[in-house]
Amino acid sequence: MANRTTIFAVLILSSALFSCNAAGPGPSGGAVFNVLSFGAKPGKKQESTQAFIKAWNAACNFNGQSTLLIPLGIYKLGETIFRGPCKSIIPITVQVQGTLQAVSDPSAYSGDGWISFDSVNGLILTGGGTIDGQGRVLWQYNNCKTNGNCVLLAASIYMNNVNNSNVNGINLINSMGFHMHITGSNLIMIHSLSITAPGNSPNTDGIHISKSNTVEVSMSVIRTGDDCISIGQGSTNVTINTVTCGPGHGISVGSLGKEPKELDVKGLIVKNCTLLGTTNGIRIKTYPASNPSRASGMLFQDIVMDNVMNPIIIDQHYGTKSTKPSLVNIHDVDYQNIRGTTLSPIAVSLMCSSQVPCQNVHLQNINLQFKGIGRRPTSVCANAKVGYSGLQIPPPCKI
Repeated sequence: MANRTTIFAVLILSSALFSCNAAGPGPSGGAVFNVLSFGAKPGKKQESTQAFIKAWNAACNFNGQSTLLIPLGIYKLGETIFRGPCKSIIPITVQVQGTLQAVSDPSAYSGDGWISFDSVNGLILTGGGTIDGQGRVLWQYNNCKTNGNCVLLAASIYMNNVNNSNVNGINLINSMGFHMHITGSNLIMIHSLSITAPGNSPNTDGIHISKSNTVEVSMSVIRTGDDCISIGQGSTNVTINTVTCGPGHGISVGSLGKEPKELDVKGLIVKNCTLLGTTNGIRIKTYPASNPSRASGMLFQDIVMDNVMNPIIIDQHYGTKSTKPSLVNIHDVDYQNIRGTTLSPIAVSLMCSSQVPCQNVHLQNINLQFKGIGRRPTSVCANAKVGYSGLQIPPPCKI
């Protein structure tokens, strides 16, 4: 833990230093690579993709401390891949002061991301600028509600094999697909983000995490049309702290079990979060007829629900009408100090697999008041071994 804290502290300090020197030479003999010097053209018409890649390559291969500077202005970009490993001294900083706008053509994107960071160690992405996925033009091409095998549109920021890195002070709006997708990465700190898309925008998850270890998300506001934060297969040691979510589908683990041989999810902490008018609060969802895997070691603590439709939910029948049970084994899940209001009379729904029932689920000090007239909130459970302590509103399940 000491090493992890030290790494994050160094990244935050380095980010602050570069913020003060973005217009000139960096500290300690570093250099700033301004995209304008490589041919980037501010404006809404001319594309600057190649200029950005050239500036990144120069910064990445510089023998010293380097910063990629994106100054004020609007820059049109197609698929942009910032690829490592870099020769520069860790960390390399990307200072986004302007606004990046995506090319509004789905055929312009061949991979999972619009702006991708691949195989980079020690990245700082900061600057106070805006990353605009122009999703309003492209959401019409999303058919995931009717096609279970749909291909998601590109994520605004796609991070693959990125390690020891910090993302902070960025505004993400109207992504095509996910606003941010982190996969195959380690030691990632994300904080002070604003993520915004309309409540009816499809598959615009704020942050999706998969196959990654030690990711921290904090002090951010996320308003989208899908999950504010979603935890996918292979996620371990993820912490979500002081996040405000809504509108959206809440904070979700899953969906799990859709693909064969999925990796386990282990070690999730969600605390000090507020959910405002979301369709779900804190949710664990798995597909039926799945291959075996595990989701365990999860703590949901000190969470406020404000007019949430389904505050606490485990759904192991998600996504299809298959009668075959899910084989995702959910166990060791704690809900502590969760309070607020529910728009549904069923405030707690724990519907687990008949083949691998949920084990060691515990609810402590739950106070969820139903906003309807003349009814009290209730709980429903199936195939779940649940323990209770402290205040329980709604009352415990009758099993």
